[in-house]
Amino acid sequence: MEVSILEETLDWLAINKPIDSSIHSEQGVGLIAELKHRLNLEFLAPVHRLDKVTSGVLLLAKNSQAAAQLSQQFADREVNKIYIALTEGKPNKKQGCIKGDMEPARNGNWMLTRKCSNPAITYFYSLGYQHGVRLALLKPVTGKTHQLRVAMKSNGAPILGDTRYGKKDNASDRCYLHHYCLTFNDHGQRHQIKAPFLSGRYFLETELHTLIEEQLEKVGW
Repeated sequence: MEVSILEETLDWLAINKPIDSSIHSEQGVGLIAELKHRLNLEFLAPVHRLDKVTSGVLLLAKNSQAAAQLSQQFADREVNKIYIALTEGKPNKKQGCIKGDMEPARNGNWMLTRKCSNPAITYFYSLGYQHGVRLALLKPVTGKTHQLRVAMKSNGAPILGDTRYGKKDNASDRCYLHHYCLTFNDHGQRHQIKAPFLSGRYFLETELHTLIEEQLEKVGW
């Protein structure tokens, strides 16, 4: 699948990252190398991270000055990130804030603890969708590794298709986590970018998209 460019300026470009794709060249050509070649760019660097199994908005800087400025916005928590997830199981809480330190666990996993010395912070709102699947709107304040996947597991309702933190034998067609909307400062103005769903039978259902927009307006995100 050719990487879809959502928006581009002289300083940055935003892509709709496909699922199961790597930013860097690990096994084969990564997204950065592919885009640099395709667009004939000498410099291109991500200013935030998305897990390999996560799709959606990924912001990339086209020069070192933009990279420093945009990265600082993420560090200073000046950006607004909204993720969409589908979860399975009955959650402990249907909405609220999940907060706690994250510590390494076995096999490259992470776990949420009760300590809050440097906590991962995630606001969430969920509601029933269909067939035992729930829709979750996620608004992370921090950007820790595997933060949203661990947060949903800790709430008793792991993300559908997440074989690392959910069911190991999951037969779902994808991990249902998508970075849907990113809002940041661009030359003194707030700028918003949304990424449409590209894969996943649930994500491609028209009624789900309508429900998402209704609920985002309801919660004021």
